[in-house]
Parts: sequence; C-alpha cells; structure tokens
Amino acid sequence: MPLYKTITINPQTTAYIWKIEEDIDTLSRNIKLTDHCQQRVDGMKSELHQRGFMSVRHLLAEAGYTDFDLYYDTQGKPHLKDGKHISITHSFIFSGIIVSDQEVGIDIEMQRDKIMRIAHKFTPLEEYRTLANTEAIVRKLTIVWGAKESLYKLYAQEGLSFLKHIDVQDFYFDDAQTTASVTYNAEKSSYHIFFLEFEGFTCVYAF
Repeated sequence: MPLYKTITINPQTTAYIWKIEEDIDTLSRNIKLTDHCQQRVDGMKSELHQRGFMSVRHLLAEAGYTDFDLYYDTQGKPHLKDGKHISITHSFIFSGIIVSDQEVGIDIEMQRDKIMRIAHKFTPLEEYRTLANTEAIVRKLTIVWGAKESLYKLYAQEGLSFLKHIDVQDFYFDDAQTTASVTYNAEKSSYHIFFLEFEGFTCVYAF
C-alpha cells in the first residue's frame, strides 16, 4: 500500500500522504464504511473520486482510526470522535490527512498554469510580477492557494473570502514555511503555514 509520506510536525500533529495507485476494488478491501459514507461512495460517478475517498480511509487507518471515528458538522468540516482535529484533502493521484490536538487544515493541489487565470480571485496578482518565470509564478500561486484553502477548511465559517479575509505573508521557496492571518467578524487570528512540493503537486498545511 503506497503510504507516500508521513510528516511529524510536532508531537501532537502528524500529516499523512497517500499516492493512489490501486484500483477501487483493492482500496475497498478490509475497509468498512458507515452506511452514510457507503452511500456517498456509491453515488460518486468518477472512479477517481471513489479512489480518493477510499485512500483517505487507509490514511485514517495509518493514524489509528476507522471511518466510524469520523463525522462531519453542519459546515461539512470533518471531526474525530476522540476530540482530536482532522483535515482531509484529495487531488488526482494524491490524498492527505492531518491529525492534531489543535485546529489544522491541509490541502494538496496539482501545479497547473490555469491557476494564473483565477489568481485575481484569491490574491493580488501584482505581488508576483517580480518572479523569474511562469513556472515560478505557478508554484508560488499554488502555495498561496493551498495556504488559503487550508485556512478555509480550518476556519470553516460561511462567508469567509480568500481575497478579503485571508492574508498570506510573502515567502521564499526554500523557507518551506510562512505565516498567515484571518481577519473575519472583527477578529484576527494568526497561523503557521508549511509547504512541500513533490511530483508536480504542492501540499500545504496550516495550524
């Protein structure tokens, strides 16, 4: 089973990344789902989504949990019944989870040129004009998007805007980390952001 990477961030926080190479039948073996989640999988038209969903259940097992330990609130945010915090992500051939004693968020994105077309919706694009080439711009925008997506998952508040409410501090690629803030409903919170790149994908996690 291709557990791709385990990242121990601190004694209370671990991220797990899976590279999805198996077919749906292989991924379904020895995995028991709640009736609700079984219905969700059965209703998915894309096998890619089914495989992503089931790979997350293998990641849960790596972290010592099953599908029965997981539930979702009215905002669609996942929780663990033992009180620990969890965030989940899936993008094409990779999936990931992060589990912690504190609020966390994780996102995996494929690095694609199309992000340049939507960048104005989530960040001031002029901030990236000094980068050397298109590849560098795509990489940086993907990290910023991943950071904001991670914080959006962590915060889980309806109406939160990537552009208006979430600010990611500038960074160098070699830093592999930065900070970010969320200003919403007259409250401001600060967060640590970490990122890594692999096989044309970017993983970002926040806490």
